[in-house]
Amino acid sequence: MAAEPLSKPLADPAAERVAEPEPLLSPVNSHNEWDPLEEVLVGRLEGATIPSHHPVVTCNIPPWGARLQGLAAGLKYPRALLGPAQEELDQFIALLQSLGVTVRRPDTLDHGQRFGTPDWTSRGFSNTCPRDSMLVIGDEIIETPMAWPCRYFETHAYRTILKDYFRRGARWTAAPKPQLTDELFDAEFRIPAAGEPMRYILTEFEPVFDAADFVRAGRDLFVTRSNVTNRMGIDWLRRHLGSGYRIHEIESRCRTPMHIDTTFVPLAPGKVLVNPDYVDVDRLPEVLSSWDVLVAPEPDRIDERLLRITSMCGKWLSMNVLMLDEHRVIAERHHTGMLRALERWGFEPVPCDLLHYAPFAGSFHCATLDIRRRGTLESYC
Repeated sequence: MAAEPLSKPLADPAAERVAEPEPLLSPVNSHNEWDPLEEVLVGRLEGATIPSHHPVVTCNIPPWGARLQGLAAGLKYPRALLGPAQEELDQFIALLQSLGVTVRRPDTLDHGQRFGTPDWTSRGFSNTCPRDSMLVIGDEIIETPMAWPCRYFETHAYRTILKDYFRRGARWTAAPKPQLTDELFDAEFRIPAAGEPMRYILTEFEPVFDAADFVRAGRDLFVTRSNVTNRMGIDWLRRHLGSGYRIHEIESRCRTPMHIDTTFVPLAPGKVLVNPDYVDVDRLPEVLSSWDVLVAPEPDRIDERLLRITSMCGKWLSMNVLMLDEHRVIAERHHTGMLRALERWGFEPVPCDLLHYAPFAGSFHCATLDIRRRGTLESYC
């Protein structure tokens, strides 16, 4: 009988190696406001309701508007406002698609449903402005801790999309859900008069911020403190992003500040559009010293009745533009002064109608969230 071999032959390590999955290529990639736009979220009007009555909502509108809002809070928007806005939104989406941009939409929800926490109850608002509730930094989407109770679950309409992005390789983060108890809001708040020091309805009880108070320029982000974004919120994002990013505060002279995209709007490398009513160009952060500061022209006089209804946005929605790349920019057709100024500054404006979207809290920049822009992380300051 033949002798047994003293040892078995060694197995081939290559044969036993488990094949590692190929790395996922995230569909989310956006570092600034101007790289070529490839994919975008666009808001939805269906199911929108008038925001619930709360001091943090009404602090930004005149007393007569606050009284009217209190009577209508939780009701569906009237068809007279919805119809023209929907028609313009459909045309805007068709324009984006004709330019080769992939458009994703949130699920339809009934925002009139009541919800709550152990401390409060509310009805919802809408999904018209994805720019407010989510912030894209590179391949990461951050759900923001919003200060309006009626917007507490706003990102639920985007969960189908967020889960799809995550499965395909995106990073998905949610900032700490705020309690939104009375301690967060200054019960004695009143809008500061001209010449008085700035004050805000938010305390520093917990971190809150809207993504629309931030704009991105690669490794540098710019933010306005406002009635929906406090210092704790800014500090939370600064620590979360770490040393690879720098966050600079833009001082706003607006007496009712809310969202930076009618105040300070980067358009291209080294070019920023500023609101002359809200920004003192001599007090901009030093990192912008080499940038071209483009002062927005006085907005055209349009339907004053519409502006009265949309006092939270105001006339400076003329600045609420969406960059397709560092040359082409979608801007409101009715704001001819802005269109001419953009041409004078070397841009190629693409006129579009979205004037009737204003009662739903925004225009082109507010109504969108750029998910993928063709570019890499760079420093422009």
